[in-house]
Amino acid sequence: MAKATKKQALGRGLSALLKDPSNDIQSANDKNADKVVGSIVELDLTTIEVNPFQPRTSFNEESLSELASSIKELGVIQPITVRKLGFNQYQLVSGERRFRASSLVGLKSIPAYIRIANDQESLEMALVENIQREDLDPIEIALSYRRLIEEIDLTQSQMSDRVGKNRSTIANYLRLLKLDPIIQTGMRDGFITMGHGRALINVENLDTQLEIYAKILADKLSVRETETLVRGKKQATPSLKKKIKTVPKYALQAKKQLVKAFDSKIEVKVNESGKGQFIVPFKNKDDFDRLLKLLSREE
Repeated sequence: MAKATKKQALGRGLSALLKDPSNDIQSANDKNADKVVGSIVELDLTTIEVNPFQPRTSFNEESLSELASSIKELGVIQPITVRKLGFNQYQLVSGERRFRASSLVGLKSIPAYIRIANDQESLEMALVENIQREDLDPIEIALSYRRLIEEIDLTQSQMSDRVGKNRSTIANYLRLLKLDPIIQTGMRDGFITMGHGRALINVENLDTQLEIYAKILADKLSVRETETLVRGKKQATPSLKKKIKTVPKYALQAKKQLVKAFDSKIEVKVNESGKGQFIVPFKNKDDFDRLLKLLSREE
């Protein structure tokens, strides 16, 4: 009990130190910075602003109410993390749910770890902390990974070290972002699992993805059933490469001559056996008569 009292008293002492204008700490090299940075300090909620880099865009209201009830009974067990912006001004790095729940129950202050970080470091800390959560949906994790790559300029190897995940795991999450946005939303809302999403990634055509997605929902397909369906779709789709026939060089040369002679867009088609046709389009009757005269002249 004595230890707890001492710790709380220390927090109040540091809070007083931070509210003293003569001790405005802006960097790790400032006087008294070693006493504050990394310590647990009681901060007024009004001095803390929400992190604009927060990767989470939505918070479950029911879950937030449950956390608020717990905080009302037991207090904030795990301190939030903030970074110092200016004199008596802070910004959340992690712990927004605890911050919001504390506001809901009318707390005036909250225990916090203070960090001194720039915007990039703050974003990286928020993203990495967010990825470690257990209640995130796969798309939210994938978006956090992508932001670490694009905004923090991390390679997948560096990110693997930061978040403690295999590179293959990170790659699998990032591939989910290739899915149609409707399917991504379905995964975020819990209609399908990451396993369903990974199966659907193998379908390149987005319309076909949506067709299979609708069937998953209608027939409540398992991941294994979805994988089987995807394999069947791929096998049933004829290879485009086999259907494409290169137009012979002699036909292309003739096409150029006809385009110049008739001042019109000429289409040429040749099938696998070598048979083909030239198509001469016309805009209206006048254009048709013009082309007809030209053809008669050629005869």
